[in-house]
Amino acid sequence: MANIKSAEKRARIAEKARLRNKMYKSAMKTRIKNFERLVAEEDMEKAEAAFKDASSYLDKLVSKGIIHKNAAARKKSRLHKRIKNKVV
Repeated sequence: MANIKSAEKRARIAEKARLRNKMYKSAMKTRIKNFERLVAEEDMEKAEAAFKDASSYLDKLVSKGIIHKNAAARKKSRLHKRIKNKVV
């Protein structure tokens, strides 16, 4: 437990940020799972739409500073590879 007032405040702020980041990351995982479910069902039109949704959400998280841009690029690349392999 912090003894200094500013340290207590930083702990409160860090906890709020942790919960907010957890919410965003959970939503990201939900979008990715939705995409993967559609690919598994081989519903490619809906999978393409889900891919666009997931990609834009990943970009949004990068701009908010929730995830690193390289991590987002890696995730998008892997998702795109899933579509490409199913279409061919």
